[in-house]
Amino acid sequence: MRKNSVHKILCLMTIIFTLINTSPAENATAVKLGVEVLLEEKLDLVKGKRVGLITNPTGVSSRLESTIDLLCNHPDVDLVALFGPEHGVRGDVMAGEKIGNFVDKKTGVPVYSLYGKTRKPTPEMLKDVDVLIYDIQDIGSRAYTYIYSMAMGMEAAAEQGKAFIVLDRPNPLGGNLIEGPVLDPEFKSFIGLYPIPFVYGMTVGELAQLFNKEFGINVDLSVVPLKGWERNMTFEDTGLEWVITSPHIPHGKTALFCAATGCIGELHTIDIGVGYTLPFELVGEEWINADEFAKELNSCNLPGVEFRPLHYRPYYFTRQNAELQGVQIHIMDIEAFQPMRTQIYILSAIRKLYPNQKIFGTKRTGMFDKAMGTDQVRNDIRKGKAPEKIIKSWQEDLKSFMKIREKYLLYK
Repeated sequence: MRKNSVHKILCLMTIIFTLINTSPAENATAVKLGVEVLLEEKLDLVKGKRVGLITNPTGVSSRLESTIDLLCNHPDVDLVALFGPEHGVRGDVMAGEKIGNFVDKKTGVPVYSLYGKTRKPTPEMLKDVDVLIYDIQDIGSRAYTYIYSMAMGMEAAAEQGKAFIVLDRPNPLGGNLIEGPVLDPEFKSFIGLYPIPFVYGMTVGELAQLFNKEFGINVDLSVVPLKGWERNMTFEDTGLEWVITSPHIPHGKTALFCAATGCIGELHTIDIGVGYTLPFELVGEEWINADEFAKELNSCNLPGVEFRPLHYRPYYFTRQNAELQGVQIHIMDIEAFQPMRTQIYILSAIRKLYPNQKIFGTKRTGMFDKAMGTDQVRNDIRKGKAPEKIIKSWQEDLKSFMKIREKYLLYK
């Protein structure tokens, strides 16, 4: 064997050995999270102060260490209170289920519920707190309660003269996708407090800055930014592990599907895969013809998506054991995919193919309007208005929002 070949083999073996023995700490992710930046570079924000933390299981480092544990065990951090949003601090509560106050068994720190009788921290809850921290993974669409737990925490901190810190996290929809109607204040609710689009293209840190200035919260706000995150990144690009944000968002990509079918799911007249193995990825019902429905949707040539006919039977929830037909949504190109455009076309296709089905004829119609942020979409669908005209109707509001949004962007 030639000397040069032996040398090449030895070099290759060295590389393989190095890769096998590289520790997790050395395998750095593309993105450094706000909690890591806080503990490594910005401890002055919390040192010597009594800390309250609004979080849930998504509050972890890139090595999946709980933010609760990291702060509780840090010698320079005095963690005195935890605050749990919808689904709870430990993530063991189903959507909409109310939560009470208790003591966290692992740390002994008192936990106050922000999803029950009280959604905003009270003066009593904050009396022993100097600074309130928020660390929760968002999914990038307006009808998700965590960002309003953040906003109400900011309001409470402002009223009590406390500082507020947001530990920033990536938006799984990326930082450039902005879609859907801007919330009409008449439809204000806990799944839509402020006039922002359904898909707003901002991180929670950027959103906190916008809430603070544009909606008059005026808290003493600090955002601990991400390092290495860019606006065109999908969640997979970050190198981070996805931690389930709520029981039916098991993967980072599910956030895209949720933005495409979440409002439809509020109706409870059309199944969207919640109760089956593909939450938010399916659209089906007993009265739908799978092949017909798929053909109609694929004929629309929507960007970045294909629809595959399927038959399925949910294991639980509103359609348990029912034999359903419909489509599975396949995202072929994440950068091209437009979830709100897709949602409007799905609703229009159902109205066109099955005009006798009263999909809006239930008590849940109000929840659809709240999630959508307006009743105009529902009314336009019922009238048979063309999808492109419906989408066009919110473009001026989006332009206005984008001008406001520009002032609060932290990343390129």
